This record gives sequence, C-alpha cells and structure tokens, in this order.
Amino acid sequence: MEETKKTTAPKKTALKETAKDTVKKATEAAAPAAKAVKEAAAPAAKAVKEAAAPAAKAVKEAAAPAAKAVKKETAKAAEKAKTAVKKTAAKAAPKKAPVKKEVTATVSVQFSGKSYTTEELVAIAKDVWKYDLKQKASDFKSVELYVKPEENQAYYVINGEHTGSFFI
Repeated sequence: MEETKKTTAPKKTALKETAKDTVKKATEAAAPAAKAVKEAAAPAAKAVKEAAAPAAKAVKEAAAPAAKAVKKETAKAAEKAKTAVKKTAAKAAPKKAPVKKEVTATVSVQFSGKSYTTEELVAIAKDVWKYDLKQKASDFKSVELYVKPEENQAYYVINGEHTGSFFI
C-alpha cells in the first residue's frame, strides 16, 4: 500500500504543472483576440454613449420641473404643519384669566363727633392682640370687627378663635 501512495504523488504534481502551462498558453493565445474585441467595441461604446446623451439630457430637463414642483409642495406642506402646530399649541396653552381690578373702598364709622376708618379699627385690634392678650404680632392673621356705636364698642374675632371687645 505504501508503494501506491509514493507513485501517485509525483503524477498529481506533474498534472498540476501541465494544467498550469495549458492555462498560461491559452491566456497568451486569447490576449490578442481580447484586445481586438476591445478595440472593435470601443467605437460602438462611444456611439452608444453619444446616442444616449441627448436622451439623458431630455430626461433631466423633463424631470427638473417635477423636482421643482415637489420641492415647492414640500415647503408648503412644512409651512402648513408648522402653522397647525402653532395653533394646536395656542389652544392647549392655559389661557390667562382676565385681571380683575380690585375696588378700593374706605369705610368710616362716624358717631358722637368721633370717626374711625377700617384701618384704624384693625390697628386698635392688633394692639389689643399684642399688649392686652400678650400675643406675638406675627401670629395676628385675621380679624373680624363688629362696631356698635350706641355702645361705643367694637367687638372682634381674631384668627377665628379669640373674641372680645374694646372701647372706641
């Protein structure tokens, strides 16, 4: 068996080299024919290119208005979309409530030759809170006043809890 392996190996190498030589010779033989075909085809390729040039130019010229129209329509559509977004955003944005102007009022109570404004009565109530009730001025949050001129009294409710009265 070993003898068979040794004898077939040189035959394969020889066959490979023979095949290489054959391919090389065929390539060399075909080269002039390939060159002749290339030279013969060159005028035809040039003629096809020259014949196709006007058609290519015509296609390009025909497509230009369509491309311009597409570009114009795209710009219009983009502008419409932008306007729609602005309108939608304006609708979705919270609307500002109308500003109500405060009515300024000054109330004065006059009786027995005396006169007290609302501000003066509130100041007296703060003093009662601070000095008579011994509370901090910063704790004074609200006051309700009820004036009874026939009694020379003002009744108060401070911070919804503390009640009392003072002479006016």
